[in-house]
Amino acid sequence: MRRHIQIFQLLFAMVLGFAAAAHAQQVGGAGTIEGTVTDPSGAVIAGATVVVHNPITGFTRSAQTDASGNFTLQNLPPNGYHLSVTQNGFQGLSQDVDVRSSVPITLRLTLQIGEASTTVNVTDTADLIENQPTAHTDIGDRTLQQMPLQTTASGLSDLIMHAAPGVAADSNGFFHPQGDHAQAQLAIDGEPITDQQSRAYSNQVSPQAVQSMEVITGVPPAEFGDKDSMVVRMTTKSGLGQRPNGSIGTSYGSFGTGTAEFNFGAGGQRWGEFVSATGLRTGRYLDSPEFATLHDIGNNGTFFNRLDFQPTQNDTLHLDLFVARSWFQIPNTYDQAAVGQDQRQKVVSFNIAPGLTHLFSATTLLTVNAYMRRDHVNYYPSGNPFSDLPATMSQSRQLTNWGVRSDLSYSKGRNNAKFGVDLKFTPLSETFALGITDPVFNAPCVDANGNPVSDTSLTSPAQCAGALSANSAFQPGLAPFDLSRGGSLFHFHDTGEIKQEAAYAQDSLTLGNATLLFGTRFDHYDGLVQASALEPRVGASYEVKRTATVLKASYGREFETPYNENLLLSSATGAGGLATNVFGAAAAAPLEPGRRNHFSTGIEQAFGKWVAVDAEYWWKFTRNAYDFDTLFNTPIAFPISWAKSKLDGLAVRVSIPDHHGFSLNTVMGHTRARYFNPEVGGIIFNAALPTGAFRIDHDQAFQQNTTVFYNFLKKFGGFTSFTWDYESGLVASAVPDFATVLTMDADQQQQIGAFCGNVFATLTSPITSCNSPAFGATRVNIPAHGTENDDKNPPRIAPRHLFNAGLGFNNVFGTDRYKTAVRVTVTNLANTAALYNFESTFSGTHFVTPRSVQAEVALTF
Repeated sequence: MRRHIQIFQLLFAMVLGFAAAAHAQQVGGAGTIEGTVTDPSGAVIAGATVVVHNPITGFTRSAQTDASGNFTLQNLPPNGYHLSVTQNGFQGLSQDVDVRSSVPITLRLTLQIGEASTTVNVTDTADLIENQPTAHTDIGDRTLQQMPLQTTASGLSDLIMHAAPGVAADSNGFFHPQGDHAQAQLAIDGEPITDQQSRAYSNQVSPQAVQSMEVITGVPPAEFGDKDSMVVRMTTKSGLGQRPNGSIGTSYGSFGTGTAEFNFGAGGQRWGEFVSATGLRTGRYLDSPEFATLHDIGNNGTFFNRLDFQPTQNDTLHLDLFVARSWFQIPNTYDQAAVGQDQRQKVVSFNIAPGLTHLFSATTLLTVNAYMRRDHVNYYPSGNPFSDLPATMSQSRQLTNWGVRSDLSYSKGRNNAKFGVDLKFTPLSETFALGITDPVFNAPCVDANGNPVSDTSLTSPAQCAGALSANSAFQPGLAPFDLSRGGSLFHFHDTGEIKQEAAYAQDSLTLGNATLLFGTRFDHYDGLVQASALEPRVGASYEVKRTATVLKASYGREFETPYNENLLLSSATGAGGLATNVFGAAAAAPLEPGRRNHFSTGIEQAFGKWVAVDAEYWWKFTRNAYDFDTLFNTPIAFPISWAKSKLDGLAVRVSIPDHHGFSLNTVMGHTRARYFNPEVGGIIFNAALPTGAFRIDHDQAFQQNTTVFYNFLKKFGGFTSFTWDYESGLVASAVPDFATVLTMDADQQQQIGAFCGNVFATLTSPITSCNSPAFGATRVNIPAHGTENDDKNPPRIAPRHLFNAGLGFNNVFGTDRYKTAVRVTVTNLANTAALYNFESTFSGTHFVTPRSVQAEVALTF
């Protein structure tokens, strides 16, 4: 292990060493448009204004030509743009420019002499569609700054859930991209981050540091692997070429939620500096197992710094620095609060990522990105172990990533090619302890009514006699760790390392109205097991010009790797997890990488300059499909794998670009997620594992998110925004029938809104029998008696509608340089009490956030 660390440290130091000589101009997938503006005689035009604009995302960037008529627009997100040039005494000029590579695009633009033009119409049908085979969604400044969302430490996840199609929402910043559980990666300024990014696992970069995001939900290009059901290519803000500017702001609202933030950027033609610092304190940090907030205080602080510098015309480098810390209480149920449970967690993250580029020629660019990232998670039990229900637990784990990613981009004529390598080294360290404290949680015997017997002298089903019988739900693997029956804590400590090497080649070829994308990737995984795979990726799109239609299809062979969080322990427990096996039994097996066939076909259609529709049907078949076993309602989760999965569904996006300040974005999805036994890994499952084929809790018949923006009173920067979220309900396998509801305790029954006739379960009055023909639950849809089927008719969380709204002014006093901004955001307007999930093996129990109001004021300069 030490030898591998030294190798990666050397590679990292080599790239970091270049930083001492040069700092960055362009990064990752960000592009550059440069050129010269002239008149018809060839004379250069100084002071002309050059603007690029994307009508769907609202992204706009401008520059003025210098004395030589030259201009440069840097750090542009990969996208299609409408470019316009204006200058007094000349007719305006406009054209479309497609930025798909880091290789700079060089233009020579000629303005015709004529009546002065200050504006150019930048929206037509061609601007609303993209002739690209891969389904993706672009998120720009308008969405990042104006979408009304709850103030949390996972703002990026919330934005993605609301803006990308086919994404089902889950608790604590988790989301399910097209049937998978959090199988996603972030590519921040070229750095791949494939580990979990919800607020329960790590700390995210603040949305205030993000300039734009491209969310790839279709078959990914060959440059992306590992966790690639969704790839979020992110470009951070830069101070390059900017006058000093920034903002300082604060907010306060419901649950005692207070925030503070500071953003600053400045630079010249060859250097830039951007800094973003944020702080958050709230009384509802995590999503709670109760609609009321019990023991849920948390805080979070982040610092992000991006340095840019271009010492020569051809050599550039950037350096991203990120550090963050979060501390939060683990929310209690009413029962846990009654005994004084006080579990907490701390997460400390840091990231160092330098990147070097060298331009060999106008067509060829070398990019090298190195990174070192670490998440250190500590989970603390209550001071008294028996104040923890149903178990006491502690954890300390470290997940470190060392990596180097390098590629050579070539862009000329019809070809836009990329060749690269991706090297990763991930040391793991895990320490974990667990002890059962509730005598009925794993009781070996039940009474005549089927209720677990709390007699702690009974330690084995063999002791059940008389009116007592053996408990069919008894888990023998947990018996040695039942503290209530004289057992001892389960202790685990181990270290390990994951080494991954990949090479890829891809090309995007333009042939008339067709775009062909083809490539291949080779992955080698060397961790607890060894595996390799060759992964071809192909795609094609065709634009029917006369009808503004794009037809597209793609296929990818993909190599899915296990989650790294708690991988060592979960790989040591075997089929059924720790609860089923004696720890260390021969049945234990490490989690194997998965192999997937991924198909996608779609259509993109523009209706004039008003509406664009992008629809995709996707199908994925995977051997060794992954998920998490979540320990009760805690953030502690263990990766597990299933023999195979079959996923398919629809993803639709409807966009209305800005028209007189009004714009709209609707994303929809339908997912069928079928998984197949056997299962491997895990610790304790919150509900009995299904047998045969079953619908996992990523399965959802329909979800949609609609966001409306309206900008008004331009001088004062007025805006209002509104979101409508509908989720038809994830699978809730813990409630197969009402007979199961009758065995639940009072708290569980009131969580799901159980009722019999006109009587509803309360914390003091559970429903133990029901003779009324009217029975069920308001927050869970339970199949009719005898009709439940894990595959064809599973129970589900009840459908929910959630509404958010925001109103603000970016320049209250209408001033020119120093501006005061105010904003009010209300989430869950109707104060709807709804569940994300209930007793889910893969997520636990969590409610959506009650109505919250947040008021914000900021000074920008």
